[in-house]
Order: sequence, then structure tokens, then C-alpha cells
Amino acid sequence: MKITQATYWIERLALTRPYTIAYEHIDSVQNLFVQLKTDDGAIGLGVASPAEEVTGEGVQKCRQALADNLENLLLGTDIRYLKTCLRDMESAMPGTPAARAAIDMALHDLWAKHHGLPLVDLLGRVHHSLPTSITIGIGSVEESLEDAAEYMDRGFRILKVKIGRSMEEDVERLRRIRQKTGREIIIRVDANQGYSADQFKRFLKQTASLELEIIEQPLAARDLAGMRCLPEAARKRTAADESLLDARDLIACLGPPRPFGICNIKLMKCGGIAPAMQIAEVAHLAGIDLMWGCMDESIVGIAAALHAALAAPATRYLDLDGSLDLARDLVTGGLVMKNGELSVTDNPGLGVELLVDH
Repeated sequence: MKITQATYWIERLALTRPYTIAYEHIDSVQNLFVQLKTDDGAIGLGVASPAEEVTGEGVQKCRQALADNLENLLLGTDIRYLKTCLRDMESAMPGTPAARAAIDMALHDLWAKHHGLPLVDLLGRVHHSLPTSITIGIGSVEESLEDAAEYMDRGFRILKVKIGRSMEEDVERLRRIRQKTGREIIIRVDANQGYSADQFKRFLKQTASLELEIIEQPLAARDLAGMRCLPEAARKRTAADESLLDARDLIACLGPPRPFGICNIKLMKCGGIAPAMQIAEVAHLAGIDLMWGCMDESIVGIAAALHAALAAPATRYLDLDGSLDLARDLVTGGLVMKNGELSVTDNPGLGVELLVDH
């Protein structure tokens, strides 16, 4: 089962619902698709959605990494030697985790198809389905309430609200959203590094009655000292996102007092399924809960993250809504969504298929 063709291409995908986070407004995203074909006709797919502000890898750097390495690393490679392929790729492309993630997904897709099983079963299925949150971007109170009402009508029971631009406005929006939703809806928030330590302490006090489940990345990514100064109860429900790129970052967070009680794994940050499972194993051994997140990306990437999440014992939370607001996608299949609950299909590999041949 040798790889005979390795190609990539870039697609700009508009969003049906542009949104704002602490440091930018987003109305479209560029995804880089990878397609691998083998001598027995199998096709493996992967996708990259690079985030320069998080990993230092923008679209052009990602594209160049694929142009320089994709064919050189993979043509003629036997997919049965998966781990060797992944190790060689990590050595050749250390500074471009999203590019690595796209190749990693396509390789895992082929590997699981070779065995005729969904990838989650080869990784070791633990969970069969989990609910995902859906994101409300930074906006006016009225816009946020409209979004919350729509998502509740669509069956979602977990809302993740973007905050971090104005602490006072954040608190008011969250109060109004909680009034709108009642207590049966779970609310999480994501500050995207938008607060100082003092602002975050005030935020905690002013939202104490709102029953926020998770607070994601309130402080700057490298301000672990600031996080460690917070009360243990606050740290336990705070999730590391930009602070956690790979397993080494998680190991650095294990020294007491632990700055975070939850870790957000994104394939685009760590370099794909294989390094994500490394993080997941360390988290499991250390007793740390996992959230699995995403960028704005094709179902290819969401399905890949979901297969990995369902195979990790420490998984407690999903934030895999990154394909829902794409005006178009290039694939079908990959996952099943029912009332905000996500599961994978029974098809081999990632379970995704291109809508148009490339």
C-alpha cells in the first residue's frame, strides 16, 4: 500500500456568520487540503487551518512547507509504516504544525482504511458520543441573545461565549445570556488571552453567580506565573489553549501549583492526531481533563479531532463547531450531529469523502 500521489491546494472558505474574538474579526478562512493516493486506489484526506497568532505559522508558511516536503517525504512510502512516516515528517517540518496536521490526518485516514476500520477503533475507542459547545463571538448584547436563542432552537445545550475585549461589557453580556437561557444551558467562556491577572480576578468575582463551567485562556499564553497565583478553585475550571501547543507544554504545567485544570487540544497547534494522542496520554496519567477544540476548518479536521477525542480516556469536553459556519465545504460525511451531540460514522478511516475530485 504505497503512496503514489501527494497533492495539496488552498481554498478560501467564507463564513456564514462572521465573528469577533479578543484580537481580530473573522469573516473567512483559508484551508489547505492534502490528498494522498495509494497504488490500490485508496485516498486519504487532511486539512490545515494555520493560525499565525498562535503558532507563528501563517498560510504562506504552511503552503511552503507542503510544497517543499509533501512529495519528497511521502511518494513511494508504505502506509503500513505509519509511525516512521510521522517521525520523519516531524523532523522535516518542526515549525509548521498545521501543515504537519494535514499530512498526519491524511496518513491516519489511509492507515485506517487499510485496516477497514474507523480510525477511532484503531486508536482505541473509549467514548461513543459527546456533546459539543457552539460559539458566540464578541458582539452586542442583542446579537449575543439572538445567537443564543438560535443555537438553543437548533438543539445545542452548551454555549461558548467569546470574551476578552472589555471586561465590563463581557460581564453584562454573560448576565443577560444567563437570564435568557436559564440554568439548564451550560455556558463556557473563552477570553483568548484578553485579560490581565487583576481583570480576571474581578471577572471571577462579578460572574460568581452565573455558574460558568469553563473559562478558557484568560491570561497571556506565557503568563503561567499569573495563573498560579489564582485560587485553586478558579484554576481547576480554567482551560489552557494558547498556553498548550504540544505535550512539552503540558509537562511544563504539571509542577505545583498547576496553572490549569483543563487542557484544550487542537490538532492545528500540536501537529495532528499522533501528537494529540501524546498530550492525551500525559493528561490521562496526570489526572487532567481534556477539551478538544478546533479552528475554522473543514469537516476533515473536525472529524479527525473527533476520532482522537473519542479514543482518549481523559476527554470530558468537546468544542468542535469549526465547520458549522462554513458557507461551503469540500467533503461530506465524517461525523454525525444530533441535538449538539457528536459521533463518528462507521465508515473506514476518517469517514469523509470529497464532493469533487482533485
